[in-house]
This record gives sequence, structure tokens and C-alpha cells, in this order.
Amino acid sequence: MCCTKKQLFLICQRVGFGSSCIGYRRSVSSKNDVITPNDKCPAGSLELTRNIGIMAHIDAGKTTTTERMLFYAGVIRSPGEVHKGSTVMDYMDQERERGITIMSASITFPWNGHRINLIDTPGHVDFTVEVEKALRALDGAVAILDSSAGVEAQTMTVWRQADRYEVPRIIYLNKMDKIGACFNTCIQHIESKLKCKPLQVNIPIGSGKDFRGVIDLVSLTKKEWILNHSSLGTSYSTKKLDSEPETWIEASKNRADLIDKMADLDDHLANLIIERESLQKINPVEMNQALRRITLARTGVPVLCGSSYRNIGVQPLLDAITHYLPSPADRNYEFVQSYAANKDLCSLAFKIQNDVQRGPLTFVRIYSGQIESGQKIYNVSRNTTEKTGRLYVASADELNEVQSLSEGNIAVLTGLKDTVTGDTLTSGVTAMNAARRWLAKKQGVSEAEVAPILAGVEIPDPVFFCSIETASLVYQKKLEHALQMLQREDPSLKVKFEEETGQTIVSGMGELHLEIVLERIRSEYGVDASLGAMQVAYKETVVNEIADTFVLDKTLAGTKQFVKMTMSIKPNFTAQGAITLEKGTSKESRDQLSTVWAIHMKAAQRGVVSALTSGPLLSYPVTCIQLCLHSLEVGHKTSELMVAAAASQCVSQLLRKGGTRLMEPFMKLEVIVEKRFLHAVLGDFAQHRSDILEVNERHELKVVTAESPLSELRGYSKRIRILTSGTATFSMEFSCYKLMSSHDQKKATTEITGIEM
Repeated sequence: MCCTKKQLFLICQRVGFGSSCIGYRRSVSSKNDVITPNDKCPAGSLELTRNIGIMAHIDAGKTTTTERMLFYAGVIRSPGEVHKGSTVMDYMDQERERGITIMSASITFPWNGHRINLIDTPGHVDFTVEVEKALRALDGAVAILDSSAGVEAQTMTVWRQADRYEVPRIIYLNKMDKIGACFNTCIQHIESKLKCKPLQVNIPIGSGKDFRGVIDLVSLTKKEWILNHSSLGTSYSTKKLDSEPETWIEASKNRADLIDKMADLDDHLANLIIERESLQKINPVEMNQALRRITLARTGVPVLCGSSYRNIGVQPLLDAITHYLPSPADRNYEFVQSYAANKDLCSLAFKIQNDVQRGPLTFVRIYSGQIESGQKIYNVSRNTTEKTGRLYVASADELNEVQSLSEGNIAVLTGLKDTVTGDTLTSGVTAMNAARRWLAKKQGVSEAEVAPILAGVEIPDPVFFCSIETASLVYQKKLEHALQMLQREDPSLKVKFEEETGQTIVSGMGELHLEIVLERIRSEYGVDASLGAMQVAYKETVVNEIADTFVLDKTLAGTKQFVKMTMSIKPNFTAQGAITLEKGTSKESRDQLSTVWAIHMKAAQRGVVSALTSGPLLSYPVTCIQLCLHSLEVGHKTSELMVAAAASQCVSQLLRKGGTRLMEPFMKLEVIVEKRFLHAVLGDFAQHRSDILEVNERHELKVVTAESPLSELRGYSKRIRILTSGTATFSMEFSCYKLMSSHDQKKATTEITGIEM
């Protein structure tokens, strides 16, 4: 039974208790090199393993925080700095030059008897797929906020990504030493924008330049860091609050508020309070256990604070990771049980990275069983068998070779040439068939109706594209190889060859994304290449409802092929994702389609997907539609290929008859600008078909949230720099596709085709 707020208020006396907590200390030297971390990492049980990610808005301090974690764990001899290009985790040339994270980097290190596998992810919207790939392989995450800015645009994006994969997380309010940092405002932002219940585990001592430590509300202790260059945050004092009555009273009140919130979220803790009728009998261990249960259930989120750059508050964050975030044993992935029942290997390839010397490196999350070097592995997704080469544990750009790795770990494999991001890997066909039987029995369906593969990584559609050309035909083959390798690494990079123009077209998530691709082609593959003008990835849709019947009747190799189908198509502007072929709801349709084989329905779906890749207007993909199959007749011995071809032609026929309109991508922007430049920024938005969503104030600055067509944002970095004399900052993320007006469509068509409409 859970007590009410009023009952809990009456029970909770504002009485605290003291407890000691010793800070982690180690000596340091002047070099910033890696100290073979995996020799120190405990290879204990699953309960002592944490697979976690660091996620945040750009410039919130992800990489700086990670560097401090590695330093305090004894993995590096001194923390690297982003502005100096000396970080362990940002190891690519482009990352160190630009001071941003581009590729998610992985490292393993020990903390308090635990083994932490950590992935640092990018904060820039152009590399959001790196976050997507990392979250697919993780058990928990740390969301970092800039405490002077609160919840920002990309914070909400990565938070939604973590929600999609049901990842438990904790929040770290970084940069508490910054002017304008406000702990309470951040808590309000977390509640209102992230729609979650923040649980303040510690609170700051001072703010801005006076920030020097935290008060631990669980143990009611005060932690203050020694702020000098030689210490680098390794030493901090931990004191009981008994000798500071005013601080003790305030902290006790905050602790009671924390317990009040926790009791609403955890019945066990609420019952303990009711039974004991005193907070004094709720010890730190019981509070930590309750916080862990709440975190794993994703009903609340522990919040800590600090300043990673000034080396304050990182050790308590590391403690919170081991206390509150789940181990692999805590995440009950239902699908994995189909393999784990027989202790078979079940793993997911969540990232591919090309290495000049070793070839493709496949990053694999092991959910059950184990992987050994030189082992034969069956790729369930591609129906192929491959042999692993060497087996490694990643440490940023260093790889430490091991002979085997078991469930719960992240492995790096060489030798896999066919595997791509999102593939399910197991020990063999026998293991796959056993998993198929287990799933079929559990779901009460036939074995043919289940596919024993893990859910892959959700890849967003690209919004920008351009041509890429070499300075000489001598480089063409090398360019094709480079693009093939990069596309394998980065599923959000799309490459196609235009037969009509003879051009190679690359599509990506933004201008920066494609610029980085070009830089890597030049530096890593030695190809002298250049990009054409950036173009917007429009889409097409229908505006009218239309139905039609298509008949395919021909003889191939002496076998009669017959398919007859009736479909209808209509607009559905709420459906911007993958389009599925729905079945008609009339009694006649239900009766007729109930006799159609499942393999023929799947073939029809494949044909639909193929037809929607190119619309009749300007050959852009078709979206925001609802397709309905009303009848399907398939002749005896007609192949699945013919069914797919008929479905594709039927859809194309519908699109031609009904006609299509252009849709354009819109981006959501957040611009932070000085008050004196606000009018100029708003005026610029008004001139570029943008909608102002809101204008807020943040520490004497204006925060403008707007929605703009992507076509109006080409070169926006330069434009906003000129408008605000270089003082404004902005971020953007994809919002949605919207139907274009006739006037805007004519203008876009003229720009695309070069023909006046």
C-alpha cells in the first residue's frame, strides 16, 4: 500500500542523520595517455557491468565529463581538453579540429568494483544516427544538461530517442560554475519539457564562480573539492552537516522532499516510512535501493550536478551510475529469451567502422552466450555465415585484444565482410531454428510467421543531397570504394548513381554531415573530390483519393503468370514514417483476402515499397499516404516476384492517375541572441517563410524558437553571423514534412529542373 502525500507529510519529520562517504583519490602524472584500462576492469558477474551512454545537446560537456571519468578511474594520467584537441574520446582529426563529437566512441573502465562500458555520443543534430546506434546497444544513459541553458533542442531529441528504446537514465546538470547557471530552473525545465519526475540526489553549494561542491541528500553530507591545478579534482572533503545547523536544516528539508517524491513512485519505500514512522530509520542504503528501483522502472530520474571542466561532482556521478543504472541482468529483453533459453549466442551489430589496417570493425552488443575469436557466426538478417577474425574491447581509438567475451559486453570483431548495422548474429542455423521454435510456441503461431531477429536501428530519412565528383577519372574507383566503406559505417549516408546524368549523388542529415563525409574521403582515402550545390530532399504525396485495378497476365518460360489486384490510395498527413499496405475493411475484401497466402501479401508489400521510392512528379520518394488493398488474385504457379512487380505497377498507376504534389522538410530552430539583435532575427525569419513558435528570455538573452523550411536555411550559419555580428548561436532539428503551396512548388520545380514553370 502506498501512502498519500498528506500521510507522508505527517510522517516525515524534518529530521536528518549523518553518514560518512569517502571520496576517490589517486595520484596523477603529467602525461595524457591510456593506462591499459582493461587489465584493471573487473570481469565479474553481469550485476557488476554497466553499459551506458552519454547523451546531450551540443556543447553541454559530454566529452569533458567523459575525460574526467576516465581520469578518476585511473584509465588516463591526465584529462584531455576539447578546446586543446587532446581528448581520448574525440580521436578523429575532424573532431579535434572542430571541437565536436562526430562518431560515437567506446571505452571500458573500472569504478568501485564495477566494469563500465561507456559510449560518448555526438550532440549535433547532423549525427543523430550515431546516438540512435549507441542507444540500441545500451542498458542505461546519462543525460547531460548545461545548467545555464537547461533543456535545449537536441536534449529533447536524444531524450525521445532514449524513450523509444526504453532506456533508464540519470541527469547530470553540468557547468554549475557558469554565469547564469540555475539549478532550480533546470529542474523546472526537466519537468515541463522532458515530461519526467526529477529526483534531486544532490544539490549545489554555491553557483557561478562560487560553485565549489555538492550536498548529498541521501547521506546528508557535504562534499567540497580542492580547487587547484595540481589536484585536478582528485581530492575532496566529505563532512557531516552536524556542525552547520543552518545547512543541516535546509538539507534535511530537501531530503524530506526527495523522500516524499520517491515514496509516490516506490511502494516499498512508502511502506517502510509508514511502518517505522521516522526518517531516521531510513538509511542511505535503503534510499539508494529505492532510487535504483525507480530508475529501472523509468518512473523517475535521479538528478545530480557539478562542473566537469572545474573537476567538481564527477565522482558522485560515477557512483550514481553504479548505484542506479541497470546491469545487463536488469534489462529483461523478452526477445533475447528465445536464444538465452538454450544459452545460444544472440548479439546485435550496432556499428561498423572501417580501419585502414584491420578492415571493417563490427561493434557488437552480446545479449546472451559468448563470442570467441576465430568463431563461425551466422547472420540471421542476411542468411550468411562468416568467420570472425580477432576479438577486441574498444578504448576510443585503441583496441585491446581478448580471446572471448560473454553476455552483457560490447565486442569489436574483425573479419565480418557482409554484416551491416542492425544485423542479428548468432552461433549458427541450429540456434536460429531453436529460437524460431521458442518464439512460435510463445506467440502461438506457426514457425513461418516469426523472424528471430532483433529490432534494428531506426535510420532517419536524409534531408540534404548533392552530387560528388572527382578531379579526375583516375580517382573514380577509389571514390566508389570510399563511399561504399563510409556508407557501411553510417547508415544515414545514402549513395546512388544517376544513370541519366552520370552523377553520383550523396544524401545526408545536413550540410555539416556531408562536409565531414567529404573531408574523410580526402584525408582517409586520398581521393581529390568535391561536392556540388546542396539540394533539399523533397518528397511527393497525393491530395486526392483514387482506386484502380491492375492485371498482370503473361507467360514466362512456359509458365502462366497471373495477378489481379485492386488498390486505393488517399492522403494521410499524419503518417510520415514507413508505409504499410493495409487490408480493405469491407466484408467482401476481408473474405477475399483471407484466402491469400502470407508470402503473397509480403511480396505485395515489397512491391509497394519499391514503387514509393520514386514519385511521378520529380522522382522524389512518396510519403504521407494510406494504401489499401481491396482484392488480390494470384494464379497457380505465379512467382512472388510477379506479385511484387504487379503491386509496384499498380501503385505507380495510381500515382500517375491521381497526380502528386511536393512536400518539403521543415526544421525546428532555437536561436539564442542578444536583445539588440532580436528584431533583425525575427525579421529574417519573416522573410523566409518561417513560423515563430515562441520567444523566451534566458539570462538577459532572447531565445527564439521557430520552424522554417529547410530550403530557406541553406547558408543560415553565415546569415545569422552577419545579422548578429557573430554573437548569436543556434541549433536545429528535423521537424516534419509539409505540403507546399502551388506558388512555392512552382518556384522549387524551376530551381530543380532549370525549366520555368
